[in-house]
Amino acid sequence: MKTALVFGATGFIGSHLLRDLLDSPDYSRIVAVARKPLAVSHPKLTVLIGDLASLPALKPQLVADEIFIALGTTRKHTPDEAEYYKIDHDYPLLAAEIAKANGARSVFLVTAVGANAGSGVFYLRTKGEVERDILSLDFEHTHIFRPSMILGARDEDRPRERLIIAIWGVLNPLLLGPADRYRGLAGNDIAHAIAKAARHQTEKVRTYHWKEMTALLRT
Repeated sequence: MKTALVFGATGFIGSHLLRDLLDSPDYSRIVAVARKPLAVSHPKLTVLIGDLASLPALKPQLVADEIFIALGTTRKHTPDEAEYYKIDHDYPLLAAEIAKANGARSVFLVTAVGANAGSGVFYLRTKGEVERDILSLDFEHTHIFRPSMILGARDEDRPRERLIIAIWGVLNPLLLGPADRYRGLAGNDIAHAIAKAARHQTEKVRTYHWKEMTALLRT
């Protein structure tokens, strides 16, 4: 059985993903790196308290077959672009570098639809740059997940986001053909798709949009 290393386990997608990995018979151990203790406990689970600054000191403990990265922030929580970049680019990249150096063979990275290192939009450029730089590490398998609107109820009260999600629910059926990549998908379904992708690793590099993720959910 495998060991999984998870970053972002307190987030909306990451919390669902952690539960899926803990429930999977494919893994004997899950190591989650978080800034604070998790509300979940499990015989398979080891929680390491850390962040970007303390990650190098944790390196000896970051040994796994696969690394799952669902890190990210919002402009509301992190308005400073330099700090935002550290969380959305530098932290995922350092985590992947350490895991690769410690023998990890596969990386699963959550970014966003439209990610492009050449974009003039800061958010999309940051997501594209982290994809580019993690791809350059040359894992045996690199899986990149690009969700659009992430649907589902969150613990945090976000009235504006609830309104956008409601609108997206109406728009979803209208997004057809090439536009279907902009369809919203529930956070737990994205997590399920990531966990299923880990069971079907054949290609060296694969990128998943709405269509590919929903196809995984049907397997």
